[in-house]
Formats: sequence, C-alpha cells, structure tokens
Amino acid sequence: MQTNLADFIRDTAAGREADAILRSCVHCGFCTATCPTFQLLGDELDGPRGRIYLIKEMLEGQPVTERTRKHLDRCLSCRSCETTCPSGVRYHRLLEIGREVLERRVPRSRSSRIMRLMLCEALPRQWIFRPAVRLGQALRPFLPAALAGKVPARQPAARSWPRASGHRRRMVALAGCVQSTLTPQTNAAAARVLDRLGIELIEVAGADCCGALRYHLDARQGAYADMRRVIDAWWPDVQSGRVEGFVMTASGCGAHVREYGELFRDDPAYAEKAERIAALTRDVSEVLAAERDSLNRLLRDAGGGTGQTVAFHSPCTLQHGQKIRGIVEGLLTACGYQPSAVADPHLCCGSAGTYSITQPVLATQLRDDKLAALQAGSPVFLVTANIGCQTHLQSGTARPVRHWIELVDERLSAIR
Repeated sequence: MQTNLADFIRDTAAGREADAILRSCVHCGFCTATCPTFQLLGDELDGPRGRIYLIKEMLEGQPVTERTRKHLDRCLSCRSCETTCPSGVRYHRLLEIGREVLERRVPRSRSSRIMRLMLCEALPRQWIFRPAVRLGQALRPFLPAALAGKVPARQPAARSWPRASGHRRRMVALAGCVQSTLTPQTNAAAARVLDRLGIELIEVAGADCCGALRYHLDARQGAYADMRRVIDAWWPDVQSGRVEGFVMTASGCGAHVREYGELFRDDPAYAEKAERIAALTRDVSEVLAAERDSLNRLLRDAGGGTGQTVAFHSPCTLQHGQKIRGIVEGLLTACGYQPSAVADPHLCCGSAGTYSITQPVLATQLRDDKLAALQAGSPVFLVTANIGCQTHLQSGTARPVRHWIELVDERLSAIR
C-alpha cells in the first residue's frame, strides 16, 4: 500500500511504524473473513481492511469525523485478522497509533469522556472497584435487568494458597485488578497446582493492574504509570534471581505484559527492565506444558478422571495475541475431561476488555453467538483463560463458566 503521511506524523517514531505497517498491507481482504464485527455488520469499514484505509486517510491529513471514530471504536482489538493475514500486517499496532491520533483530532462527547474516565479510575483501583462490586451484588435483585446483567454473581470463597513450601523454584503471579476481586480462586488454584509441581507461586505487593485496561481506553499516561508500578514491584526479584519467571492466569494481562519491551523501547529508564520482564512472562498453560512429565505422574496417582464434557473458549488474547493454541485442550484431556468441539473457535466472545460496556449491543450479539457454539455439545462446564471472557460469558448463561486451572486443581486434589 502506497502512503504519503502528513507532516505532523511523518518523521515521528509512531509515523515511521505506521508507515511500515501500512506498506505491508496488500489489500487481499482475507482478514474480513475472520473479523467478528464484519461478520455481524457486513460493512467494509467494520472490518480490518476498511479500518486500515480510515487510519491511512487520517495519517495522511484528510478530514476526520465521528464516522471514523465509530468504526474504530467498534473494533474489538481481537487480532483474529493478524492470525489470518498472509502478509503479517501488525494491525493492532496501527490501530493503537490511529486511535491515539484520533483522540487528539476529534474530542469525544462529554458523556463518552465521563464514562471512560470512570472506567479508567474505578476498575484498576481495588479500593474503589471491590466495594462497588459488593454493593452491586447486594442490590442486584432490585436493579433493572440490563444493569443487573453487568454485575457478576458472588463467587464461592477461595480455597487457601498452599503454605510456604521452601521449594527451590519460585515464580510470581500478577494479582491483577479485576480478577483479584471477582475470582480470587483463580490464582489460588494456580498456586496449588504449581505447588504440586515443586514451584512456589507468590504475588508481590504493588503489582496490581498491568496497564492494559487504561491503555486500550487511550488513557496512555495512566496506563504507563500502571505498567511502571508493576515493573518496579517485580524488578528486585529479577535482579536478585529469586524468581525464574512471571505467571499469567489472565491471558489479557499476559498479552499486554509480553509487549512491555516494545511499549517501553524508547524509555531509557525502563527499556531494559521492561524487555527482561516481558521475556520472563509465561501463561500458566505454558508453565504446565513445560512440566508435563511431572504432571502426568501426578495425574496417574490421582486416578481416572470424571470424563465430564467441557467446552473451552480460547480468549483472543491467548490464541491471537500470544499465539498459544491447543495447549489448554491437551491439559484438560490429560486430566480426564473431554473438551467438546466448538464452532468458529477463532471468533471473539465480545468481552474485549471494556468493550462489553462501551459497545453493549455488539458485545451481547457476540456473546450469545459464542455461547450457542460452546453449549452445542451440552458440556458440564464452560472454561476459559481470561477473567473478562469468564464474567462476560457467565452473564448470558446459567451453566458455570470457570477458569480451566480450577479443573486441573480439582483433579490433583484427589492426591493425598
């Protein structure tokens, strides 16, 4: 694709990156076939190729309107198009650059700014988010159906973390902002599983929100502050060699932390630290896969599995963002569960961070389509690997939606 970027961005780092991405696109249109919003709306501008043209026009200095914003806001940032693209177009980076420019050129409405500010300020802060969730749960029976559906049901009390074991191997889990409130049992289950494998899992005070939430709401200053807090909290353990890596139980956080090196490449104070932490970050499924022989021995001691049918929804941040595919299904099978076939597994469930709040109509359509695909095989459980997907899917079904690591933990709990 030929480009002629405007003076305001041509010679900047963002402009050079955008220019290279635009030039890598060959207009083939394969991406439209796997774009969730194009599949729903059938509008070229609601697919990756159309959005690329909108961003190109904006960066070349052509007029920008609310029409541009509408189509860019509708993008889920699911990156399914990147998995499909034969040319390796880094669409998500172009979208991030385009959205940042758009925020400067076309101010949002007052109501939109207020809503996004509330999301940016409340969700990453546990001291605000946690009591707000508890209040919502208490008032849920009295709320309008549309609002009640956004309030997650109360979760059972999390089982305790294993006692400090003195294992030679130690890894760090990200507590996270939303997950630590809504499903504290997730990290606790991961800690118990890794304890069985001779790995002590810990959380480090000060490492809460990974920064993804504000980053994708274009609140970049707050996002970088969140990221620096995580890096500062983790860096002493990296320097001392006390830990061998960082374990992500929320794939959305994992995809973002793994890009820290790229995001901080121009920051002399944090570039090296961010690159090192990104390189040491693993999804919990990768950690278990690397310990597969030990896990198999434990599973033999645990006896035969239940044979229960489960349906796994692979979050976009796992399969498209981190390129992790098939590992979770293999682990569930090894644990004696039967993963059912799911139609169109590449499509997004509609959660996409705060998308279910900012684009509720599209998010609900995508959720209902995904639930129909997941429940077609009559599974006992639906399982996933990201807190956003988990709560979004649960809002549309009475069938339990759980993190897959909990099922592994339950199988290993049979060992005494």
